[in-house]
Amino acid sequence: MGVIGTVGVDIALLESDSSNFILVSDEIRRKRNENSNFYRLVTAYRQHAHKIANVNPIALTETPSHNVLSSSLTCAVYRLPELDPKYYDLTSDATVSYDGIINVKQKQGPILDAVEFLKSAYCGSIGAEFSHLQTEEEREWFAENYESHIAEELDNVTKINLATDLLKSQAFDNFMAHKFVSVKRYGGEGAESIMAFFREFLNLCALGELEQIVIGMPHRGRLNVLTGFFNLPPAKIFAKLKGKPDFPQTFEATGDILSHLISSTDINVNSKFLHVSVLYNPSHLEASLPVSMGKTRAKQMIWQDGDYSKSDNRWSDKILNLQVHGDAALSGQGVNQETVQMSQLPHFEVGGSFHLIVNNQLGFTTPADRGRSSMYCTDVSKMVHAPVLHVNGDDPEMVLKATRIAFAYQRKFRKDVFIDLNCYRQWGHNELDDPTFTNPATYKIINSRDTVPNLYSKNLIQENVWTQQDAEKVINEHKDWLNDNLKEVDHYKPKDPCFKRQWEGYQQAKEVVTTWTTGLDVSLLKHIGIKSATYPQNFNIHENILKHHVTNRLAKIKEGRNLDWSTAEALAIGSLLYQGYNVRISGQDVGRGTFSQRHAMLVDQSTNGTFIPLNSIDPNQAAYLEVANSLLSEEAVLGFEYGMSIENPNNLIIWEAQFGDFFNGAQIMFDTFISSGETKWLWASALTVLLPHGYDGAGPEHSSSRIERFLQMTDSKEDKPDGDNINMQVSQPSTPAQYFHLLRRQMVRNFRKPLIIITPKTLLRLPSATSSLADMGSTTSFKPVLGDKMCNPEKVDKILLTSGRHYYTLLEKRESLGATNTAIIRLECFCPFPTLELRQELANYKHLKVILWCQEEPQNMGAWTFIKPRFEHLVGYPITYCGRPTMACPAVGVGLWHQQQVIDITTKPFSIKY
Repeated sequence: MGVIGTVGVDIALLESDSSNFILVSDEIRRKRNENSNFYRLVTAYRQHAHKIANVNPIALTETPSHNVLSSSLTCAVYRLPELDPKYYDLTSDATVSYDGIINVKQKQGPILDAVEFLKSAYCGSIGAEFSHLQTEEEREWFAENYESHIAEELDNVTKINLATDLLKSQAFDNFMAHKFVSVKRYGGEGAESIMAFFREFLNLCALGELEQIVIGMPHRGRLNVLTGFFNLPPAKIFAKLKGKPDFPQTFEATGDILSHLISSTDINVNSKFLHVSVLYNPSHLEASLPVSMGKTRAKQMIWQDGDYSKSDNRWSDKILNLQVHGDAALSGQGVNQETVQMSQLPHFEVGGSFHLIVNNQLGFTTPADRGRSSMYCTDVSKMVHAPVLHVNGDDPEMVLKATRIAFAYQRKFRKDVFIDLNCYRQWGHNELDDPTFTNPATYKIINSRDTVPNLYSKNLIQENVWTQQDAEKVINEHKDWLNDNLKEVDHYKPKDPCFKRQWEGYQQAKEVVTTWTTGLDVSLLKHIGIKSATYPQNFNIHENILKHHVTNRLAKIKEGRNLDWSTAEALAIGSLLYQGYNVRISGQDVGRGTFSQRHAMLVDQSTNGTFIPLNSIDPNQAAYLEVANSLLSEEAVLGFEYGMSIENPNNLIIWEAQFGDFFNGAQIMFDTFISSGETKWLWASALTVLLPHGYDGAGPEHSSSRIERFLQMTDSKEDKPDGDNINMQVSQPSTPAQYFHLLRRQMVRNFRKPLIIITPKTLLRLPSATSSLADMGSTTSFKPVLGDKMCNPEKVDKILLTSGRHYYTLLEKRESLGATNTAIIRLECFCPFPTLELRQELANYKHLKVILWCQEEPQNMGAWTFIKPRFEHLVGYPITYCGRPTMACPAVGVGLWHQQQVIDITTKPFSIKY
């Protein structure tokens, strides 16, 4: 009778008298029930107590008592009866088995003591959400570490350091407010406890043997952190406020506003050095965070030097990504959902990012309860089962403890973790704002209270940890330091921050147009071409890929002609790998390609394993092609790729949109980073963007890549020929060889520029749109203008200037009409605008009467409005438009109408009289 069912009973407790046996068994059962119910109570605290934790320093309603034992009515007010011991039939005189709650071990103690610990741990100035973690190991680990860290007592040195950082931050803000009254600086007032976070975070990074930290951070408190921890001299801030430039005059750059300043520096933390990179952020605040993630991964690739071509590659333990958010932006901006979703994906993971939310409880002027539907701004974390610690900014010590808990979790499990720092804005959205217009009740509380640094300093004085004189000394010394920096402004000269470390030897592009030889020896190209279509003997390849991709490619490589676009791309990428450049191509299904044209990554039909042929060009190959089939995201993925591109000039980073018009989901990245990053911040990038484009009847979407938008974003001048110093390149190549040269040119130059390539769809397999190996030979290069070699210039009186796919439709129509008086010239590059090449080509035609610009896009779209002023002002010829009429959408959605438009735009150029 020792075991009944699944309940074990100690037979030593059995008595001969049956009545005694029953009494003893009841006692065992009662104790077992009490302990079981107590564990349920503990679990309830761990799951639900965060809902009533005292984490809001400016709560509009008085925080009710947390004494859940006093009456069940308190719990009813909170609608959390689960936290009342009576809910589990536990009376106040009950004894339960626990050991400081941690693991609920076998140690007797009164329920009152146990619940008091639970209240202090889970209902105080910190609330923990971790019951949604996926594994029991994580949940148990988190509970144990949380409960042990919460109970820790900080030493006096740590407390004094905390108070010093808080008072310095306040002194900085007060100094700025006094000296620069009318400046929007987005100070740290109300959120000074971020200094407690950064103090402990950096200590932990140093103790954890990290080497580099990459930080994406918005405006709030940014200058406080940069001057307080990351060696940004206040003199630089003051010089900027006095109107001085950000960079030496030897560089061409516009600079950026005060709250976007950065620091890239080495800091000494407890005799250990950390390199910290705080990225520039545009005013689209959260946009910098996927960029910081991409930069982190690129650093990890350098540090780890692993095979990043595979999906199971690992990150470096020496580099950590920190993302700082605003509360309203975290919950409101979709880029955060996309970025968090990348956190555990192959080719995007960085070993977990650390997230700090500076929770001002306002989004511009919108209060939190009107800015989101979720309970917390951090609920995006639940997508990836990341733990969240909500902490009251009025309790800097608890902020420090939260940092320790979160850091330990991140290092243990290499996953994302969130700290939600609840604070407030002292002055509203900025220092010139009057927040009482829209939030009078909240600001009545804020304006009636003392500051966080003052409160904490007074608390330490009461504890006899330090004195009022100590506090005043900290403030006065910091003011003196700031005044000394202010005196340096007249003599301050910005330092040269550019082209250091891995960028040594690179430079800004010059104003002259340079031709770069990008061709290679044909024998090497043949070798690469063969390798690009070679796979292991035991690899079970798809029969259609074998027939239409592998066999065809090998035959064409052998012949050296009729090479299609995917082959040219493979030759370009393979040759760069051969020369030691890493290449990464990212996007939705890029391994196969949207149009099943690429097949850079083969999938075994039996095992589902993958093989990338270009990573086996040479046995000693050091560089790799990384094929990153991405999540269905544009903005965060493109930001990630941009971050990778600005870190390492020896990586060719390519992002391909599934269709050209899908880029508009990432418009913020193009506007604030890709098109203007070098102009604002001297961030050079060779990011290459592939946008499939072509009017083949697909309808309003999937036809146009919106060339006009990219041309509007360029700084190509109308009054002089453009050199290589434009902000980004926009090209629409019409042959595979031209595409080959464009890709290779991105790496062989001594400068880096973003490149937008308008890539084809139907041309991918068009027999007339092919190239030969000779077109990519050792003396060849990209040609911005392709002249007409099939006509006699002496007979030509009309020129059709066009680009891309439209060339082939016009060519077919000319052949059918026998229009020998018409030449067709292809413009392969829009920006830089090829003024000199166009002049040279047009000089061949002595009897010109008319030049037409022919395009597939409607008149208010495409390149027309960009071409016309430049062609007439720079090239010196009048030009006339010929294409679709002005439309509200890029293309019609009715097949018959589309076919009629095709007839119109291909017939009209040849019928126009002059």
